[in-house]
Parts: sequence; C-alpha cells; structure tokens
Amino acid sequence: MPKVLVIGAGIAGLAVALRLRNKGYDVAVFEKNNTAGGKISDFKLGDYRFDWGPSLFTMPHLIMELFELFDVNSDKYFNYIQKTSSCNYFWEDGTRFVAWAKKADFVVDAAAVFNEHSSTIEKYLDDSEKKYSLTASIFLEKSLHKINTYLSKDTLKALLHFNSLDLNTSLNAVNQKRFNNPKIIQLFNRFATYNGSDPYQTPGIMSMIPHLELNLGTYFPENGMRSIAESLYTLACNQGIEFYFNTDVKEIVTSNGTAKGIRTEKLEYKADIIISNSDHYNTFKMLLKKDRKNIVSIPKQERSSAAIIFYWGIAKKFPELDLHNILFSKEYQEEFNAIFKDSTIIENPTIYINITSKDKPSDAPNGCENWFVMINAPSASGQDWPLLRARVRAAIILRINSMLKTDIEKYITHEEILDPLGIEAKTGSYGGALYGASSNSKLAAFLRQPNFSTKIKNLYFCGGSVHPGGGIPLCLLSAKITSDLIPKASSLE
Repeated sequence: MPKVLVIGAGIAGLAVALRLRNKGYDVAVFEKNNTAGGKISDFKLGDYRFDWGPSLFTMPHLIMELFELFDVNSDKYFNYIQKTSSCNYFWEDGTRFVAWAKKADFVVDAAAVFNEHSSTIEKYLDDSEKKYSLTASIFLEKSLHKINTYLSKDTLKALLHFNSLDLNTSLNAVNQKRFNNPKIIQLFNRFATYNGSDPYQTPGIMSMIPHLELNLGTYFPENGMRSIAESLYTLACNQGIEFYFNTDVKEIVTSNGTAKGIRTEKLEYKADIIISNSDHYNTFKMLLKKDRKNIVSIPKQERSSAAIIFYWGIAKKFPELDLHNILFSKEYQEEFNAIFKDSTIIENPTIYINITSKDKPSDAPNGCENWFVMINAPSASGQDWPLLRARVRAAIILRINSMLKTDIEKYITHEEILDPLGIEAKTGSYGGALYGASSNSKLAAFLRQPNFSTKIKNLYFCGGSVHPGGGIPLCLLSAKITSDLIPKASSLE
C-alpha cells in the first residue's frame, strides 16, 4: 500500500489524511504538539474553559463530508447547533444591532437601524451569494495553478459576469457605493478580517464573504470548537491513520527532485507522498533548507493580520452580549492603516468578544462568563509586544467600560494573554499571521503558495498559509484540493 506522510495535525492535516486514507493510502501524521488540531485547541484557567484559536464555525457540511467518505454516522462523533443570530454589534454612539440568522429578519432590522432601503440590503446579500456561486468552484474548490481549472463551463460563466465580481475596486468602495450609512458600511467592511485583510485594499469580490455567515448561517459545536478537531482525530484513528505526537519534523528528505520521506530528530521515515500542513514559509525555510536548488524562493507576500487575545474569566453575566460580539472603533480605516502600513495598533482598536459559555454554560462557573477578547494586530516584525499588550489592555478596558456601562476590570478573576510571537511559537505561523498571506491585492489568490510543489515531485501542501486561504472552511477546502491532485493509491501500486 503506498505511503503518505502528513506534517502537521491541524484541521487541514486531519482532513487531507482522511481523504487520502479513503483513496487507499497508508497514512501517518506527524505533529510537534501533544494533540491534534493545530490552532483549534482549548485550555482551562481555573473553572473557565477557553477555545484557544478559531471561534467562528460556518459551513459545517465540509466537516460532514469527511464522515460521509467512510459511511460513518457523524452524530456519534460531532454535533452542533445553528445560531439564531450571527453577531451583536456595538458603536460608540450607543447604536446596537443584532445580526439575525434569518435573512428576512436581518434585512428588516438592518433597514430600520441603519435607515437604508430593505431592497438595497437584500440585493447586497443576493449579490454576495451570486459572487460566491460564480467563483467558488474556481477559486475555492480547485487549484489555481492547474490549466484544467480554467477549461470549464464554470470559468466561462464567471468570465461572462466579470464586471459584477468587483475585482478592480476595493471592498470598501463596493460597500460605499451600495449604502449611505457609515455604520452598515463598516459592518460589511468587517468581513475582510475573515481572511486577515484590509477592507480598504482587498478586492470587492470579498463581498461574497457575508454570504457564508448571513445566508448560510453560523453554528456552534455542542462541545466547543475543540470538538471539531477531536471528532476528526477520532475518526482518523478509527480508520487506521497513525499519529506521531511530540514529534518535530526537521527535514523533508529529497533525492533527484523527488520527495522521498521525512527526518525527525531521531529517525527517518520513507514514503511515496509528503504533504506539509505546516506554514509554507517555515516549510521552505526550515524543512527544505538542504534542497535550495529545487525550490522556488520563499514568496515575499504581505502577511495577513495577526492578533492580541486576552482570555478573561469574568465573574458576571452580560445579557446584552452573545456568542459573537463586535465593539467597533470610530477610526476603522486608521486601524487598518496602522496594521498594514505602520505595523502597529491604533489607540482604540475594534474589539471582538467571543463568549462560548453563552451556548455551553459549563465553560464558566455559575453566574460567570469566559471572555475571549481579541483585537487585530500586525504580524510580528520587531515590535515591542509587552508595551503594545499593556497599552491595548488599558484601551480596551476603557472602551468596554464606556460601551457596556460597566467596570469590567473588577470582574476579571483569571487572565491569559497571547500575542503574535506566542501564536508563532505555538503554531509555526510565520510572524503570527493568522491566515498566512493577506488578500490585499486582486492577484493575491494567484500568488499564494500552490497546493503542490512545482519543483519537487510528490510534495504537496495544505492549510491556511496556502491556497485557498485561512479559516476553518478554507483549510478544509485546501485539504480537498490537495487530495484531488493526488491519484488513488491503486494507480501507484
């Protein structure tokens, strides 16, 4: 049976391992940490449980597909609920808006709160769906670096609607053209952050992202985000996939331009196919450093945004908050200029608060809540992070107090802080960038690392730092694209 070795047990590594096991390969996964999941992990502070990384769950069918491959009932492994609202939004002038899950309810309330015509909002969401439908099969479900991707009816159809895709303008420009109220413009600009980009630079085609949340819905795993990785790991073990934890891969072994195996600190493992779910920058820089002649130079793309995250145990309940909450900054464009042009953080950044105890009460003691408080930050490039952390912490406490009419610091009983350097150390994401490269250019999708090596045979890539991008859905699609590039095992025997 042909052998596949996967470097990294992140969500894409788990998914590609399952897909190739289904294709008849003998699969082994090597992970430097002691558990599977990569950024999808959790931890406890006292009696408070926190999801360490990703907090938004959309497109659950991509998880279900992996169970369906093996005709396994997913209910025995993984369950989730659909949220009735996607996010609660707050502005400094006291405006509040609940983004309801039902499209009709969202449109009615948004029209009232933002004084926009309901038909304008509905048309925007319809166009968001249309852009997704026109481009998903090209940009999200196939390799952009294979000619057959462009020889299809889907590509022709997309080309016929090229002008409606808004590739030559920014997301902010698209939203300003559609709406009059700056608050709803800001709300829809926010979706650029879903792939770590700047709404004032990223192409207008990114207005398809709201479709994933506002048309398809947001969800919550019944046992927290960690259960996504746990369920796939359990499925993988049950299908005979082998895992090596606490095992740091030191090198991808190549010979005559072909990947032949991997080397850890102690042993060498041979295989027919190697797949790296590690950050592609580190894959090229560290794992292929002995084979420079056969690799292209490391792409010098702009990094996506990173984050500073405060994990707070809060000894109080806030009924005005839900699972997902945004406290907007008044200086939104300045916020992104600071991140992407000045590599710093403005004095009063936008604040995201995730509270899983709203849907999973056991995540916090009675009468308490577990707050995951995040602000967007630049990737690490020599900043004074202790200074930035302290400044940001003071600023967000003032903003939370002002906008929620509270004194939040006296309710913080537990605290942990993570900055881009910590993200890089834990996950290997270069500079702590959450999504690899940014999408601040209309060519960004084509410049991302392909899912295969153009120089080394039998070497492939998957995960958030390669095509099609970061976030749970795109990582799962990355695994599918990669597995589709690899023939069934029987063809290699």
